[in-house]
Amino acid sequence: MQARRLKTAIAATAVAALAVGIAGCAESDRGSSGDSGGKTGGTFVFAGSGDPKNFDPIFNDDGESFRPARQIFDTLIQNKPGTADLVGALAESWEHDATGKVWTFKLRQGVKFHDGTPFNAAAVCFNFDRWFTMKGAAAQSQMLYYGDVFEGFAKNEGDATGEPVYKSCAAPDDNTAVISMNRYKGAFPGAFALTSFSISSPDALKKYDADSVTQSGDSFTYNDYGNLHPTGTGPFTFGGWDKSKGEITLNRNPDYWGEKAKVDKMIIKIIGEETTRKQELRAGTVQGIDFPAPADAAALANDFNVIARPAFNILYLGINQKNPKLRDLRVRQAIAYALNRQQLVQTKGPAGTKVADELMPGTVLGYAPDVQKYEYSVDKAKQLLKEAGAENLTLNFYYPTEVTRPYMPNPQEIFTALANDLQAVGIKVNGVPRPWNGGYKDDVQKLGKHDLHLLGWTGDYNDPGNFVGTFFGREKAEFGDGAMTDMFAAIAGADGTVDEAGKKTAWEQVNRDVASKWLPAIPIWHAPPSIVVTKNVKGLIASPLTDERFNTVSLS
Repeated sequence: MQARRLKTAIAATAVAALAVGIAGCAESDRGSSGDSGGKTGGTFVFAGSGDPKNFDPIFNDDGESFRPARQIFDTLIQNKPGTADLVGALAESWEHDATGKVWTFKLRQGVKFHDGTPFNAAAVCFNFDRWFTMKGAAAQSQMLYYGDVFEGFAKNEGDATGEPVYKSCAAPDDNTAVISMNRYKGAFPGAFALTSFSISSPDALKKYDADSVTQSGDSFTYNDYGNLHPTGTGPFTFGGWDKSKGEITLNRNPDYWGEKAKVDKMIIKIIGEETTRKQELRAGTVQGIDFPAPADAAALANDFNVIARPAFNILYLGINQKNPKLRDLRVRQAIAYALNRQQLVQTKGPAGTKVADELMPGTVLGYAPDVQKYEYSVDKAKQLLKEAGAENLTLNFYYPTEVTRPYMPNPQEIFTALANDLQAVGIKVNGVPRPWNGGYKDDVQKLGKHDLHLLGWTGDYNDPGNFVGTFFGREKAEFGDGAMTDMFAAIAGADGTVDEAGKKTAWEQVNRDVASKWLPAIPIWHAPPSIVVTKNVKGLIASPLTDERFNTVSLS
């Protein structure tokens, strides 16, 4: 396919390195819980670590919300299980024109949504146009992936915003969808595999008022579609969310177009406390948990299948330049020098964790080995704070509770270690713990209440724009709106470079400048996250993107 050739041309070396490493892991005992030789039927219970926001993929951007969504919905393109390679899903094939701006998808035939309505090109266009024409600041603010990839919505009269990436979608026949862009962007075709861009039933979207999102203070309220009636084409149908029990029920879809689920039912049981998740695993009331604490992984391996994913992620300490003191580069550099990241890796990281020098893994195109590095130095940190007149600095350091993430297995412990480092150079730290989906993400990403915060990213596809571009490609409250417009322009230029060699060079320079000239966040580590299942679970394929699909799972 031409699309695949373009992707290879853009990042051949990086993709090859990643694909070989990931595929090798996926084919080994570490990448899978074994073959799917177990009996069919039964109920697979998996412990989630936090509540989803809702079940409408376009309004979500976190793993706990995506876990059920990936079972209910399909995208046009998906990642081949166990790898970062792209394979057809709702689209059997795809190609683009010479400019990379017009993408033609040949769609899978005979697919139906869970409500019995047909999947076709009109449904694809309905979804893409729905996202593009979404009304209301509250709804648009919750579409983080859409904003990062498509960079804007349909303009109203008088709008002064820049031109969005998305232009239009056409359906010349039921089995062909043509998506046109206003400009080339390196995110494609990988971004078409993003869970946020799952295809919903147009009938269900209209019936259940899917676009209605309201905001009251710091809280967002979603509609019946997102809460009660998510309707996709995936291997499981939505069976309900019992909030009193903390259980999400997914039922086997007997009409699924692909490999049908082997279990009759999957339950995602929300257990916010890590110790309780481990206890329930040992008691047999759940058959799987994710992101075990590093100290627990070795002990769990004696009795369970502990499957290590390759580290395709980044944990960072974000800096909000809304605080005038933090706009001084010397202060941000002082914070970087103050952090003993090597000690943190050795004491708090999973086996195989490495200190990060850049805000993306080394297997991604554009990684620059010669970026400025910040080796631990209390003296340098104090000197820079003195030069900046910030010796009596007090910072509000936000960190999440009630969650573990692939890149952040124990937020409380990581916060404590970093806060101690900062206080050792004279920075007073006010710790602000906030529940992950009950305030933290909105406080940090929407409202910008913090000075410092812990956050990270697991790559969705192998492209530098999915890391650095997602973080810093546009204004965000997370880092201080409008703080570094020259950085936005440099990232846009690198992302719009079609030539392979030119793109590599441009992204390498962006990474150098991010580390030395802008420093909007401090990379902490790359950590290989694990997933743990009981010995009777067969067929689970671990994904480096944490993009597990559970239709392959059976219980022996």
